[in-house]
Order: sequence, then structure tokens, then C-alpha cells
Amino acid sequence: MDFLLKIRTLLVGFWLTLLTTLPVHAQQDGPPGTWRQIDSLNAGLPQPEEQIRHASPRELLETFLDLTEHRQFADAAHLLNLNQLSDEDQRRLGPVLSAQLASVIERQVWISWPQFSARPDALVEAASGDHPLAGQPRRDVEVDAFEVDNRARDIRIERVRVSDTDPVWVFTERTVVNTPALFDAYGPRWFEDYLPNQLDNKILGLKLWEWIGLPIILLLAGIVGWLIYKSCSRVGSSIHEGVVSWLFSRAAVPLAIVGGAATIQILLGNFVSLSGPSNTIIQPALIIAMVTGVALAILRAIDGVLDKITERYVGEIDDAESSDERKLYTSIYAVRRIVVLITVAIAIGLVLMEMNLFATLGLSLLASAGVVTVVLGIAGQTVLGNILASLQIALAKPVRIGDAIHYEGDWAYVEAIFYTFIRLRTWDDRRLVVPVQYFVSHPFENWSMQDARMVRTFTLLLDHMADVDVLRQEFQRVASADEDVIEEGKIKTLVLGHREAGQEITFYAMAADPSTAWDMHARLRETMIRFVRENHPDWWPRERVAEMEDTKGKSMQGFG
Repeated sequence: MDFLLKIRTLLVGFWLTLLTTLPVHAQQDGPPGTWRQIDSLNAGLPQPEEQIRHASPRELLETFLDLTEHRQFADAAHLLNLNQLSDEDQRRLGPVLSAQLASVIERQVWISWPQFSARPDALVEAASGDHPLAGQPRRDVEVDAFEVDNRARDIRIERVRVSDTDPVWVFTERTVVNTPALFDAYGPRWFEDYLPNQLDNKILGLKLWEWIGLPIILLLAGIVGWLIYKSCSRVGSSIHEGVVSWLFSRAAVPLAIVGGAATIQILLGNFVSLSGPSNTIIQPALIIAMVTGVALAILRAIDGVLDKITERYVGEIDDAESSDERKLYTSIYAVRRIVVLITVAIAIGLVLMEMNLFATLGLSLLASAGVVTVVLGIAGQTVLGNILASLQIALAKPVRIGDAIHYEGDWAYVEAIFYTFIRLRTWDDRRLVVPVQYFVSHPFENWSMQDARMVRTFTLLLDHMADVDVLRQEFQRVASADEDVIEEGKIKTLVLGHREAGQEITFYAMAADPSTAWDMHARLRETMIRFVRENHPDWWPRERVAEMEDTKGKSMQGFG
């Protein structure tokens, strides 16, 4: 009985072990749809010297790079799907194609190993929000994609199964077809055949000749950029006026950037072929430089047009101009801010598309958008606040370019409204640069909000004995005769206060605009002061002394 119990226990343990291991094995292999069934694979190749492991995408790439690094190109050919070739061509061209593909991968591909699964079914094990194919097995994976001769040529690997053998991963037939064209475009250049073997040694992932060539390439690009900048600046300075002058002057820096980047691109595309780590850094930098140069050229062209408008109109505009003209100038600057936002957004989009970051980032970009927004909101609170305040001014227009305002004790004109600051020109030609958020958060007087006309006042402190009617008649006469005074019905002389020293007499007159009113009120003040001084000097405030007797008959003095 004990013997039968032991047998039963062993059988249960065996079946439990079998049941727990089979699902794992099936899960790793995946269902039949996760590979491509073929009749044979590279039947024309001789047997490799040692067993080749390529059960998963990562194992395939590791084995291929290891074999080609040790120049075992014949064995590496087993990792390519050469079925489209005859048996003789497989033996003859297999090692050549594996060597060419290895050269392309070394020079153009920087492999991100976490991107390639170590599972046979290549199932994406990332979190569901980080990858659109998370949790799904794959039977082909893209290593990298290129554009050669206006055609897309990619390097891909696929999972195949020959008869009843275990599925394996190989480079696809299409990759084999693309390899010669990719090698011609990105393979070694002619001068590398003449380099000493010592220069092929790698230091920090780059060949020695690359460490020597990169500074030379950058130096040539800098020289080309400097020559373009000097040429544009000289052409701009030689033409003293006109559109061509400011166009060349403003385009000097963007053209220099584009020229330098184009020089590097030409050298890399036709004369020098760098390794993958170098290209991974240089190519995105070139794309960013190109897009930045073009974007700067567009923005500087817009700024040039606005500067021309400013020189012709805004530099002389004041509140005497019509409200429609001031509104137009403000709208032009608002359009500039919108154009800047659109240009920057398009430039960033182009960079992301050219660098294929949309496909790389995938849904993780959207998932991290909230975090990025919070970080940017905290780090750039002041800048974002100024930008929003600038857009608020552009929409609500509490001030317009050319408006006369009284701001924190200064009378000034609004000269320009930018993203983060507003520039004011004071009456004595000083410039006040005020953050936009600070400007809209504090009260100010807009003297040109509705009408450019302005009533100016000035006050004289005169003795209580001064005859207000005489002053009123004289001010009416001189104000009516002043060429800057408009609407005689607005001319007034009023006593608005009095104290021990005398009475406060305020004079009113209207001018066509604040700048004219400023000069007018100063001129009228001088005229009335001169009238009192020459005709009634006894009307100036003065202290009076009165003698009184006390109850004992003694004389006393009092001041009043």
C-alpha cells in the first residue's frame, strides 16, 4: 500500500511540474501567428563552425555584432535570410552582405538594447501607457530606417520557423536587398583605404581618425559660417537704405547657422562616414541647427518689417494720431507674437518628425505631458505670466502703441509691446522697460484711451487779497490767444482751496493732445506768473504783522 502511495505521489508531482512548465514554454514561443513558416533557410551556406544563437531579437543582434567584430562574416551570413539568392550566390555573397550590413549598422545605428526584447516572442513588456504594442508578441521588429535615393530603406529582423524546428530571428529578405544601397550611401569612404590600421582603433566608442576628423569638420563649418556672416554684413552695410540692406543685415546670423550646418551635412553625406554614436549626436544637432536657422530667418524678416513700420510711423506716432492707427500698430505687434508661437511650434514639430521622436516617444510623451506642464508652470511662472499678460493686452487693448500714459509719476508713450516686457518712451526720451505682468497689475492713466484731447491744469498760490475776476479775465485773454488752446469754452479759472498762506487758484485749458497740452500748460503758467509779478506783486502770499494792546496797555505783535 505504501508503495502504491509513493507511485501516486510521484505521478502527481510529475504532472504538476509538466503543467507549470508547458505554459511558460508556450508563452515564450508564442502562438503560431508570431512567426513566419518557411520551407528552408540559407540552404546554400556551409555549416557554421559553432552553434549560432538567435532565438530572440536581442540575441540575434548580439550574435551578429560579435561575429562581425571578429570578422567571422561567413558565420554571420547565417543570420541573414538569403533565400532569394541561389545556393551558389548564398555561398559567394553571404559573407560580403553580412560585412556590408555590419558596416552600415556600425556607422549609422546606435542600438538601444532595451528596445529589443530578450524574449523569443519579442513581447513588449513595457507598461501599457509607455508603448502602443505593450503586451503583444511580435514577429518582426524595425532596427532603423533610412532614406536613400528618395526611397525608404529599412533594416528589419523577423521571426521564422523552418519545418518543425524552433523559431529563430534573422534579418529579413528586404534588408538583404537594401544592404548594397545602404552600404554605398553610408559605408566607408575612399580615403579610409589609405588610413593606417592604427587609426581604426576605438577610443571611448569612436575610431581614432574620427576624433581627429570631427574638429576639422567643425572648423570648416565655422569658417563657412563666418564667411557667410561677414559677407551678409558687408553687403548690408554697403547698401545704406532700402529693403535689401536690412534684409542682409538681419539674415546674417541665420544664414551663417544654416551655412555651417549645410557644410557639415555635405561633408558627412559625400566625403566622411562617421560611426553610429557620432551620427546619433551630430544628425539631430544638424536638424536643430537647420530648423533654428530657418525659423530665425523668418522671425527676423518679420521683425525687419515691424522695425521699418516703427521707423516710419511708430517712432513719431503719438496720441495726436488717430485711434485706428494706434490700434493697427498694436495689432501688428500682436500678430508678431502669434507668428512667433506658431513658428516655434512648427520648428519643434519638424525637429521631432525629422528625428523620428514621435514614433520613439509614443504614448509616453502624452503620459508625461501633465508632469512636464507642472514642471514648466513652476519653473517658468514669471515668463508664462508675462506671455499671458502680453496676450491679454493684445486682445483687450487697455493700451495701444502710441498711447500717452501717466505711469508711476512719468508721462510716457507706449513704444512697443513684446512677449515679456513693454517699452515706454518718456517725454525726455528715456526708455522704461517694464515687465508686462507688472504693468497690467498696477493702475496707470491712459490719456489717449478715448480721445487724444486733454485738459491741463496748473495752480497758483496767491494772497487772499488777489482779485480772482482780474485773473480770470487775463487768463481768458492769454489762453484764447494761444495757438495750442482749443475749445475756448473749456477755459476756466476757479478757486479750489484756501489756507492760511493764501488761496489756491486753478487754471484750465484744453489742447489737441497730451504732448501739446504739456507745452501749453507750462507756457500759460509762465504767462500768468509774469502777469502777477509785473502788475500785482502784492498778490503773492505774505505774512502780516498786527500790533495789539493787552489789558495793561502794553503793545504786542501778532503774525498772520
